[in-house]
Amino acid sequence: MIASTTSTPSTLLLAAPRGFCAGVDRAVLIVERAIEAYGPPVYVRHEIVHNTHVVERLRDLGAVFVEDETEAPPGAVVVFSAHGSPPEAFANSRRLDHTLIDATCPLVIKVHHEARRYARDEMDIVLIGHEGHQEVVGTMGQAPRSISLVESEEDVDALEFEDEANVAYITQTTLSMDETSGIVERLRQRFPLLHQPKKDDICYATTNRQQAVKSLAQRCDLILVVGSQTSSNSKRLVEVSVERGVPAHLIDDASEIDEAWLEGVDTIGLTSGASAPEDLVERVVAWFQDRGTRTVDTVTVVDEDVEFALPAVLARKLGSEEAHSRSA
Repeated sequence: MIASTTSTPSTLLLAAPRGFCAGVDRAVLIVERAIEAYGPPVYVRHEIVHNTHVVERLRDLGAVFVEDETEAPPGAVVVFSAHGSPPEAFANSRRLDHTLIDATCPLVIKVHHEARRYARDEMDIVLIGHEGHQEVVGTMGQAPRSISLVESEEDVDALEFEDEANVAYITQTTLSMDETSGIVERLRQRFPLLHQPKKDDICYATTNRQQAVKSLAQRCDLILVVGSQTSSNSKRLVEVSVERGVPAHLIDDASEIDEAWLEGVDTIGLTSGASAPEDLVERVVAWFQDRGTRTVDTVTVVDEDVEFALPAVLARKLGSEEAHSRSA
């Protein structure tokens, strides 16, 4: 690929799919509709999704973000974030008589079910994930006495179980397939009778976005990923690009673009993490067009058409509100 001698790329390639996945779209909608149905304030346990701009917009609408459900007053409306929460958090909210709306992504709930099932079968569970990530905290809470967390192949080597034929693994949904493959292979070497989920735990949207970055990396000199530093899946997109020899940077929005990155760059790729809204991508596109980028094309890897329903408690509330408005 012949590089430009200017600091303005001639071509901008957009990854598809990118941005909001079905779980994030649902979680954000849940907070918006909860504020609409119950009125502000609506308390949200942890950031509903890991994106600074989304959190600030919802805060402006009347959401109050708390790190612990006990920070919300008795009787409050409380939304639990998309990343999932441990069982004791739900128990605390019930004790405080909260109107509890669970926005946990259905794909994370699947992992929770797996953890509880393996624990009921008295198996030792290995969770592949990042310590301290909110999703990992919620998953480990499903069976804390049965789960061991690993972040690397070296962590696998340190595992010791009494019955090595009775070991299963589960995975944080936002990891990279490339990142986990070596760990899973090491687990299989250590525990030849290793049990695993019938279907891979890594989110379809995470996988699709990583595949799209791999496709961009074949055609680009540089890739920008729109997403916040707190977003695990966004960081993975950067790593996927760098692992393929293409420099990449994570930016919250267009204001964080460093023009020094663009020296000698002719074709630039642009994508966004699963918690980043599309309007932020559009602003980055406009930033390049204002500086003379002439060609903007989309590189489509797969079309996504997944949708998740609203939680029953919120759907019922919205239904009764609509029925009341029609009869008024």
